[in-house]
Amino acid sequence: MLAKITAATLVGLESAQVEVEVDLADGLPSFVIVGLPDTAVQEARERVRAAVRNSGFVFPQKRVTVNLAPADVAKEGTGLDVAIAVGILVASGQLAAEGLEQSLFLGELALEGSLRHTNGILPLVSNAFRWGTRNVYVPESNGAEAAIMANVQVFPAAHLRQLLLHLNGMESLRRARPPEADADDAVVYDVDLADVKGQEHAKRALEVACSGGHNVLFSGPPGTGKSLLAQAVSSILPPLSLDEAIDVSKIYSVCGLLQPDEPLVLKRPFRAPHHTVSHAGLVGGGRFPRPGEISQAHRGVLFLDEIPEFPSNLLDMLRQPLESGNVTISRASGSLTFPAQFLLIGAMNPCPCGWFGDPVRMCTCSPGTVTRYQRKLSGPLLDRIDIHVEVPRVDYEKLTDDRRGEPSAHVRQRVMRARQVQRERFAALPFKTNAEIGPRHVREFCELEEAAQNLMRTAMDRMHLTARSFHRVLKLARTIADMAEADTIGVPHLAEALQYRPKLDTN
Repeated sequence: MLAKITAATLVGLESAQVEVEVDLADGLPSFVIVGLPDTAVQEARERVRAAVRNSGFVFPQKRVTVNLAPADVAKEGTGLDVAIAVGILVASGQLAAEGLEQSLFLGELALEGSLRHTNGILPLVSNAFRWGTRNVYVPESNGAEAAIMANVQVFPAAHLRQLLLHLNGMESLRRARPPEADADDAVVYDVDLADVKGQEHAKRALEVACSGGHNVLFSGPPGTGKSLLAQAVSSILPPLSLDEAIDVSKIYSVCGLLQPDEPLVLKRPFRAPHHTVSHAGLVGGGRFPRPGEISQAHRGVLFLDEIPEFPSNLLDMLRQPLESGNVTISRASGSLTFPAQFLLIGAMNPCPCGWFGDPVRMCTCSPGTVTRYQRKLSGPLLDRIDIHVEVPRVDYEKLTDDRRGEPSAHVRQRVMRARQVQRERFAALPFKTNAEIGPRHVREFCELEEAAQNLMRTAMDRMHLTARSFHRVLKLARTIADMAEADTIGVPHLAEALQYRPKLDTN
């Protein structure tokens, strides 16, 4: 008595097909699972046994052997419970096997037989059609999430008995429908740029950063609005496209961050880890590697408040993702690559007490303490931050002014126009924003007017720019020119880009 059922397991953010083979043999009753299962899969024996019995079916009193093929791929998580239960009932003759060849079964079982919410359903279903699957059975709370992949039929079930009655033709499950993507004006943002009083220079810098995908570092005394400015970034970024929303939703699904009532992420992510975050928490990792904060910020914003307080080794880990847009985690069993294309926003005080250079309060730090504090950010990391902005104290008159600033919706429209110019320019290339241009394409797309070339030559000599800094200034100036709808980079565009370099360039 042998049954074969199709399931899936996660390998990073991708799914691997798993064939659940169930064999029933005479002998002393036993239940063995083989095929490189982890602890959670091994514990499925007790969950499946109780769920089958509490669903009104009979668990066979035989030697039950479950093989999870291919045997050289590690199986993890609880998403194989339903497939194992269905395989046992097919092998024992309690369930008809017709029509199951093109079906995929996913989900965790509770002891009473209900199907629990399972993380990672969206990426698990993503390859189902390529495997020849036509019907996918998932827990009821995962139905809308799985239905995002519109090329398969998704049938959510609340209980194992309900699923088995459907498979036996006695009842019918209702097919899940994909969630409707809301219009951009229906998305509610926590902070609007109009809520920030003053700081017009910083607001302009944020608009430039969002228009071209450039990283930003805010520096200033405590309480000047650095964190509020960072929180407003999401409200001026363009809305997620459907493909981007699916990419982000896959990451959130694997990490267990998807809400049952919001199976498709509509807002760009905003992640703000504390400086006590671990290496695995920030970059990703674990025995079965999972995405960290930088991958959870994919297509969104990674905000590092009090950035000098982060360990230096963690900050230096950001250098490779900032360049390549992904992070690779290597283990003895292999390597996994997670996407990590984010907008980095850093905020720092000028010194440990926070008042160095403030015109009102006296700094209590020694010169050596200030220097050591500011050097906590390595030169190579600072070199990857295009925009450095000082955020000074806000005057009383501006704080008490009843007039609201320009709302985020207006700024977002200008950002979207600049992004559209870049999409048209890079239509045949794998880039979406100016910040992603490689050195090979800088000369082609960042053409300087003659007067701007003289200015750039002078800046190279006086600011001691490295080759990377030179290219980043050009890419930033290209963004500013796009915002001004200019074909070539002129002196005003280059001058504004140069003013965003740190006063004392670390290079």
